[in-house]
Amino acid sequence: MSRPTLASLASDLGVSRQTISNVLNAPHKVRPATRERVQAAITAAGYRPSAAARQLRTQRSMNLGMRLLPATDGINGAVLDRFLHALTEAAQAAGYRLTLFCADSDDDEILHYEQLLDVAGLDGFILTSSTPDDARTRWLTERGTPFAVFGRPWDAAGHPAVAAHPWVDVDGAAGTEAAARMLLAQGHSRIGFVGWYTGDPVGADRRRGWERAMGPAGYGADTGFLCVEVEDTVAGGAAGAALLVSRGATAVVCSSDSLALGALGEIRESQSGAVRPGQPERPVAVVGFDNTPVAAALGLSSVAQPVEEAARHIIRVLAHVLARDPGQPPAGAAAAGTAVAPEKQLLLEPQVVERVPLPLAARPRGASAKIHPGQ
Repeated sequence: MSRPTLASLASDLGVSRQTISNVLNAPHKVRPATRERVQAAITAAGYRPSAAARQLRTQRSMNLGMRLLPATDGINGAVLDRFLHALTEAAQAAGYRLTLFCADSDDDEILHYEQLLDVAGLDGFILTSSTPDDARTRWLTERGTPFAVFGRPWDAAGHPAVAAHPWVDVDGAAGTEAAARMLLAQGHSRIGFVGWYTGDPVGADRRRGWERAMGPAGYGADTGFLCVEVEDTVAGGAAGAALLVSRGATAVVCSSDSLALGALGEIRESQSGAVRPGQPERPVAVVGFDNTPVAAALGLSSVAQPVEEAARHIIRVLAHVLARDPGQPPAGAAAAGTAVAPEKQLLLEPQVVERVPLPLAARPRGASAKIHPGQ
């Protein structure tokens, strides 16, 4: 059986080739009844537009580039895995493909941008991080290359900055604020914070959320004493939690699940000797960030980021920007949700998933997780 073509479909349906092209690339131009009939025929015939012909017509490669960051500790890297999977699905639905590449630094990443634009004709780029005074976004903006960032722009002091380029981010401060409020509601007042070393704006933002919850609750004076910054590892989390426990902390909010995993063991050990015979053991009060599979497996409470929605929105924004005619939806617009201009800059709300820690054991039947929306 021969492969269907634009001409054969048009002949079978008794419409012009332009009508079929409009259904695929500018569906708003076609009457609803005709559009539905053509779409049904396209699906039934398994017709796929010629990629080469589309690229020649639109002067687009339908290809987006993204730097693949190196693996970390196998815990926090799960977030970018979820992001990449959702990004790939959304890109395919919109008619795009992803070109992944590695780079040793931001300067090296810029060199790859230049090479990929010259050699492969990529349409745009996706950045998975943002840094203060980011040289990458400046380079892309100056050259008029479309791009979107998973991460807000930051100023030199580590505070959110104003920028014109598209970005999507998760409100980390809202997440840690919700985590601290949850622990306050459980009756804790000495709630510590284990974060990354000073200098990282994302980590500083997460600390601000914890401070935002502690101040109105009447514990603002304790924030300087009950906050430690360590290396973002399990060992770092254990060391940080040990110091906070020595200062009287009974609960801890952490900037990552790696830190929370270390804090979990440390706080459990500190509490084990404090429980009197016959007295019920108090649940270990530790909240991580990222809601990784490790956190779920150990029953660790954690802040869940909507990274899948972030990935889908980035593709919506880029597909809209890359449309040949900004007044028309691009190919694949229905799947990508770009018929209406998407928000250029979007801050998503995380949630706290509350669990009861059960190391090396499965969740008992009937147990469930509670969701606490960000404030």
